[in-house]
Amino acid sequence: LILIGGFVQLLAGFLAFRKYDHLGGAAFLTFSALWSSYGATRIITAAWNSGGFTAGSTAFLVLNAFLIILASSFNVVLLGMTLAMELLTICFLLFTLENLPLLFETVMLSIFSIICFYGATASLANSMFGKDLMMMGPPLFTAESSKKDAEDPPPCICPKSHCTSGLRAIADLLNTGAVCGVPTDTVYALAASCKHPQAIEKVYRIKDRPQEKPICIFISNLDQLRAAAPPISPLLWEFMENVYPGGIGCIIKKGEWLKKLGVGAGYSRVGTQDSIMIRVPDLTVLVHLIDMTGPLAITSANPSGEVDSTHHDMVISRLGHKLEGVLCDGESDEVVASTVVNCTKIDESGITIVREGCIPAGKVMQIFESVKNR
Repeated sequence: LILIGGFVQLLAGFLAFRKYDHLGGAAFLTFSALWSSYGATRIITAAWNSGGFTAGSTAFLVLNAFLIILASSFNVVLLGMTLAMELLTICFLLFTLENLPLLFETVMLSIFSIICFYGATASLANSMFGKDLMMMGPPLFTAESSKKDAEDPPPCICPKSHCTSGLRAIADLLNTGAVCGVPTDTVYALAASCKHPQAIEKVYRIKDRPQEKPICIFISNLDQLRAAAPPISPLLWEFMENVYPGGIGCIIKKGEWLKKLGVGAGYSRVGTQDSIMIRVPDLTVLVHLIDMTGPLAITSANPSGEVDSTHHDMVISRLGHKLEGVLCDGESDEVVASTVVNCTKIDESGITIVREGCIPAGKVMQIFESVKNR
């Protein structure tokens, strides 16, 4: 019985630690040690000096007193086990002092065995099956300090990107003229619907972005661009087909075709008077979002002049109080923004690297030369 009890407690403690239940694990491992120690003293104490066991049982009493206090905030079964363990440790101490009544020992061992075997069995069953098959009871009290120290609610709506409901929530906000933080295939960005020029104006205010700096647009695929029928040369089409989707933005000539693309009322607030940067992101969640909203006006989600945001927590902490929502997608794929290429004179003098970002300038030029030679 002693060997079986010690093994069951040891197994329960191991599984509790695997489930990150450190209190339960510590309690079960302590119970296992107590089973083994008590058995050892009962069987072989006649041949040994009991002074060491007396000191050990005293240490158990002190340790278990802390476990009782902690167990009262977890569940009834764990509290009962620690209380029974305290009584059995007293038995242990009395035995080493040769002053243990047999009836008291028998009663305490019976109570301890029943509670321990139930607790260990319940812990094993609940851990293995991932649900509460055997009741453990509610905590005796809950720590109010944990609620008080909990993080403040986010300043805006912050749904998860892997949830369809979260994607719809952000799309609904954008479609009503809100500005939201969104993940891209590079760094996090601020997004506004091209149908709402006042939202694009708000992006400038949120970032303290100079008015002379143009904002680009994101589309979900090149088929959208083909449907708008812009006056693009075969060389530029070929180049864009080789860089999209990805972290390269192409600046091309602006025209009324943008309105067919879905830019609408935001036409005058994106790009410059003569040109516009267009990018097709290589991020599924953002592509789905654009399909739900139409083209988005995009700029990096950071105060102007500061480093890019590479996690949704950075966007929330820096700009969340100015935004209606942030689509949370964890760490960004890159630590720098996209590479920007001027393609307005691609047929006359080739392309020009305006800003080197996540895609090296050398690789961009290599792609262009390959396309041009073909």
